[in-house]
Amino acid sequence: MRAIIQERYGGPEQLTLAERPDPKVAPGEVLIRVKAAAVNPVDWKIGAGYLDQIMEVQFPIIPGWDVAGVVEAVGLDVYDYRVGDEVIGYARKDWVSQGTYAELVAANVRLIAPKPASLDWTQAAGLPLAGLTAYQSLDRVRVGEGDTVLVHAAAGGVGAFATQLAAVRGARVIGTASERNHDFLRRLGAEPVSYGEGLVERVRELAPDGVDAAVDCVGGESIDASRELLQDMSRLVSTIDPKAEELGGASMWVRPSTDDLAELSRLADEGKLEVNVDRVFPLEEAAEAWRVNQEGRTRGKIALSVS
Repeated sequence: MRAIIQERYGGPEQLTLAERPDPKVAPGEVLIRVKAAAVNPVDWKIGAGYLDQIMEVQFPIIPGWDVAGVVEAVGLDVYDYRVGDEVIGYARKDWVSQGTYAELVAANVRLIAPKPASLDWTQAAGLPLAGLTAYQSLDRVRVGEGDTVLVHAAAGGVGAFATQLAAVRGARVIGTASERNHDFLRRLGAEPVSYGEGLVERVRELAPDGVDAAVDCVGGESIDASRELLQDMSRLVSTIDPKAEELGGASMWVRPSTDDLAELSRLADEGKLEVNVDRVFPLEEAAEAWRVNQEGRTRGKIALSVS
């Protein structure tokens, strides 16, 4: 099979297209013919060695955890999926080795769910990791009907999902973004505000008593702003900055969940969850996809078209 591989820690320049053996399909797994894979910041952070202290890495690695594709084979004890089924997955394994930037990937059934019929392949690939992160972040801070929720970087990969999912739960959403993304946030159901100096005052113009919960996808000054706006710091969650924990909030590292993934798929098919794909690159241009992702200016997701 064709795959993107990385033989040592480094940046996008370390990614090359190569032929690799097809993955074996263990009990409890399915083999997926990859149609598309999404690019996430964690991919290049692992590749750069930033997570070396917590992630077991076995070079050469195939990056990637997000996948959308078609089941090509099933393991000996798999009865809930059949060859030809269209699936999505957050295919994170216990070590970094065989990821989703490839024509084939083997994934445990606890990592996958049926693909939303309403989404194309690149949209479907963009749903698992970011969607699960947003969904579980809202659970961590107990977002529900009537809450006012502040989402930092609301136009980004995780933020756009958090915005929509909070609105689905009946919450009022205030989202930070650059001016060019304000109309996009309105479409997702948020009241947009510009980030940067004066953010606290701008949010208080919309919510004089502050906010009930905050989802941070930026870190740094956004954490400080949330501290001024929240009455209960246990309702702060950050996907990027451990400082949230020091202030009584929570840091978020997403867990695989086939039930949560199936719920996201259902919401997408009901028209309640939009997946915005900013750019699509062919598999062989994965390095350029990493460079664009590192700039942090995309609206929604970046995807690789594989087959």
